[in-house]
Amino acid sequence: MRIAKFTIFAIFALIAFAFFHYNLPQRDIVRIVNTYEERQNLQGWTTMFWGASETTPVNGVETRDIQFIQTILPNGKPMVFRNEDTGWGWPPYFKFDTASLYTEAADAISDKDTPEWVIVRHYGWRNEFLSIFPNAVSISPATGPEQRLLPWGNGILILGIVIFILTIRRLCLGFYSRSIRPIFVGTSENLKDLQDRFKR
Repeated sequence: MRIAKFTIFAIFALIAFAFFHYNLPQRDIVRIVNTYEERQNLQGWTTMFWGASETTPVNGVETRDIQFIQTILPNGKPMVFRNEDTGWGWPPYFKFDTASLYTEAADAISDKDTPEWVIVRHYGWRNEFLSIFPNAVSISPATGPEQRLLPWGNGILILGIVIFILTIRRLCLGFYSRSIRPIFVGTSENLKDLQDRFKR
């Protein structure tokens, strides 16, 4: 029984971690090397990793043009971001400035000799096997590749969520102990009294 409880808890914890890791904002210091637009065929379950679209898929395949931002991390590894609006949907970044962000990214292109480092705020994952890309939300100047980026915002948000969950749990336990439990206790005592009377 203990192993089953631990397994269920571990599964829920893993799902919660994946949910927050994908949706919460992350920041990377990068050097932008190129921007381009490419037509993508989106189909299958991986479409949930792309922005919402108003177009209707044909035979289960959705085709649309998507903007990409090619960058290089300080360690020399490539990182490619997509640039899509989130609109009023999920996650709630309310991003409507795809064209402006694309222009900012194109203006920040630099080479190895004269690098211009920027901070790209984004959400999502990069997976080459599944062909999914994190979505860039904003671009801001960086002081250099060694600048430290501390996730204060994410920490405060997660702390607030934990406090909210614990508060709801305490309210539910209080309601159960005051209103629900006495009913069951009283019912069980009445049944016991009835049993005692029949025994007499």
